[in-house]
Amino acid sequence: MSNQEAAFPPTIVITGPTAIGKSALALALAPRFGAEIVSADSRQVYRHLDIGTAKPTIAERGAVRHHLVDIVEPDQPYSAGSFRRDAESALLELGRRGQVAFLVGGSPHYLQAVVERLEIPPVPPQPELRRELEQLARVHGPEALHERLRRVDPTAARQIPATNIRRVIRALEVYEVTRIPFSEIGRRRGPPLPALRLGITTDRKTLYNRIDKRVEMQLRAGLVEEARRLLGMGFSAELPPLAGLVYREAIAIARGEIQLAQGARRMKETTHAFARRQYTWFRRDQGIVWFELGPGLAARVAAAIEEYLSNWRTAR
Repeated sequence: MSNQEAAFPPTIVITGPTAIGKSALALALAPRFGAEIVSADSRQVYRHLDIGTAKPTIAERGAVRHHLVDIVEPDQPYSAGSFRRDAESALLELGRRGQVAFLVGGSPHYLQAVVERLEIPPVPPQPELRRELEQLARVHGPEALHERLRRVDPTAARQIPATNIRRVIRALEVYEVTRIPFSEIGRRRGPPLPALRLGITTDRKTLYNRIDKRVEMQLRAGLVEEARRLLGMGFSAELPPLAGLVYREAIAIARGEIQLAQGARRMKETTHAFARRQYTWFRRDQGIVWFELGPGLAARVAAAIEEYLSNWRTAR
C-alpha cells in the first residue's frame, strides 16, 4: 500500500439510481461501522435546496456527521473538479481521525471523479459562451447543440445524450477553453482510490413507483414554496441547480405557468428519464457490486462491508 493510499480512510461507496434509498441505508449502517457520510450528490452541495434534493435533515446530520452538504450558494460555480478537491479533503480528514468513510450518492460523474481520480482541468464557467450555447439549444433544439459537440468530440457526443443539455454545454465549454476534447480529459486519471463500490438496484416498475411517491411527498412538504422562496432570494431560474430535476417544474408552478398536476407529472417523467441515464453510467462501471432492494438489504450490505473492512485492516 502506497503512502498516498494509506492516507485515505477505508471507503465504502453506496450508489444507485435516484430514490432507491441510498441515504436511508447509509444512515442506518453508519453508526455500526463508526462511519461518516461524504455526500456525492451534485445538488446537495447547494444551500437552500432542501426539499427538491431530498437533502438529509438537520436531525439526520446530527445523528451521523455529513460532509459536502450545504457548502456553496446556488449561484456559485461548482463542478466535478471542485467536488474531487473537496471530497478528497474530507476523506483525508477522516483518514487522519481513523474513521470509515461512506461515499454516498447517485451522481456518477462526481463519484468517478473521486474514485477514479479524474484529472479535471480547472476550467471556470464561461458565462458568455454558456449563454450562446443555451440560446442555440433554445432556438434550434438540443440536437443542434449535440451536433456541435459531435464535430469537435465525437466520443463525448456518443457518451452524453443530447437531452443532457447541461453536460453537453460543459463538454463544449471545456473544449473551447483548453482545445482538448472533453472525452480525452475524462480518460486522464491518477492512482485509483481504494474503495468498496456497492450499488442498490431494483426493477424499473418499483423504481418508478418510488420516484413518483417521492415527488408527491416533496410537493406535500412544500417544494413549490421552496422554489418561490429561492426566486424571492434573487436566484435566477436559469442557474444550473434550479434548471434541473423538479425545480424547473416547481418554479413554473410557482409562476403560474403550469398547473400543479401538470407539473407533478412532468417531475415524475423527467426523474424517470434521469434514472435511466444514471443506469447508462452505472453499466460502464464493472466494479460495482449490486444488491437488490428488498428484505434483508441492510444485513446483506453490512456483511459485504464487514468483509471489506476485515481485509483492509489485514492489508495494513
